[in-house]
Amino acid sequence: MGTQQYEQNLLTFFTAMEYQGSIIVRDAPKLDLDLYVANYRGRTRFERLFLIGQCSVPLCLDALKAAVAEAKNGKDVQQYRDAWECIRIVAPDEPEARWDEAWVAATSKANKDETHRLETQLKGYKNNLVKESIRIGHRDLGEHLESIGDLVGAADTYIKMRPDASTQSHILDVGKHVISTFLQKRDWAGVLAHINKVMAGNMSNEEQTAEQPYQKMVSGLAQLGSERYYEAARSFLEAGDPAICQKYNDIASPNDIATYGGLLALASMDRLELQTRVLDNPSFRGYLELEPHIRKAVSMFVNGRYSACLATLESYRTDYLLDIYLQKHVSTLYSQIRSKCIVQYFLPFSCVTLDSLNVAFAKPGESLEEELITMIRSGVLKARINTIDKLLVAVSTNSRVAMQTKALEAARNYEKEALERIRRMSLAAADLEVKGSRKNILSSSGSLPGVGEIWADDTRPPNSGGGVMS
Repeated sequence: MGTQQYEQNLLTFFTAMEYQGSIIVRDAPKLDLDLYVANYRGRTRFERLFLIGQCSVPLCLDALKAAVAEAKNGKDVQQYRDAWECIRIVAPDEPEARWDEAWVAATSKANKDETHRLETQLKGYKNNLVKESIRIGHRDLGEHLESIGDLVGAADTYIKMRPDASTQSHILDVGKHVISTFLQKRDWAGVLAHINKVMAGNMSNEEQTAEQPYQKMVSGLAQLGSERYYEAARSFLEAGDPAICQKYNDIASPNDIATYGGLLALASMDRLELQTRVLDNPSFRGYLELEPHIRKAVSMFVNGRYSACLATLESYRTDYLLDIYLQKHVSTLYSQIRSKCIVQYFLPFSCVTLDSLNVAFAKPGESLEEELITMIRSGVLKARINTIDKLLVAVSTNSRVAMQTKALEAARNYEKEALERIRRMSLAAADLEVKGSRKNILSSSGSLPGVGEIWADDTRPPNSGGGVMS
């Protein structure tokens, strides 16, 4: 196939992908495809290769060929079909673009036979009423259904393991299997619900330490998918030992945790938190060593080198756009980090020339004025633009007025609380008893000193001399 025809096929393919709403990455990333995929195992390998094949123009053909090979190493016929549908458009003359009917037929038959065998085996276990065998039978069937792409059936089968789980390790195993299917379906609410249930059990300190990387990794991914960036950053920064995290590379690698934690922290945390939670965090330091450019970007932000921080992140944007969990959030995260840099740059000054801002943050030949207007309107930047003198002027707040307003509000709250306390004491002194149990009466007295003691110790009969206060 000639170069011109290949380029025409790429244009056709990526035009269709863009029409379907996919993000197209036209620049070459820094990652090496083989080394990148070697960090993972399980079904996520195909997911990542397939995403790169659909989004990256320079790596499209290599990624799709690797995706076809990865699919044929497994048992999911639909994965092979999806990869083949793409590569037959991009490179119809490649060997991988020829439909392998023999493999599809053999794999489909083997999957069907294995499903029947496992279901029959499970029925036998149920007839014998051995709980451990029933649990293992459900687990084996669920793992098989997950491997052939039936995620709904796999999740239902895993959930049926729960009544037969008799130990904490069994309960943890059930939760991990269910969470695996929810992650692949991108059911973030289900992931958070199950991870909280799994980790709520009685676990020793050693078990909690061993499971912390998994818990924090999964929670962080679910919070990232739900666009709760600050909570996700906290989770990734508390992921613990990278060596333990490496055991769960069927979900994400330690390199991913470093990238997610650093980017989300830059987007959602202030300078003090970045210093204490990221740079000075001994448990996260091992992750930062895997991705030194993330540590470099955070250090530059903390030290006030905002232009260099943004330039470092921008050089890795194409890599992040090819990540299955991060891709949809890259634009938002980069926008938030950029806005923070502009705000922090402007904070020490009462006014700054637009030319200096353009030099620091704008692309060559472009102006930052429209972006500043958007930030001012959204309330991110407390300033106004002097278009005559080309200045960005800070909107100063009157500190004395703010202090007086706060003092008046505190006085009103104090007066309101004092009146409420006097009213309660008067009701108690007037012997106006609220009908109910003595326990409820005592608990209803709140934090008022002495009221509980008055009602508990007063033995006078009702209406023995007290008047009703109007």
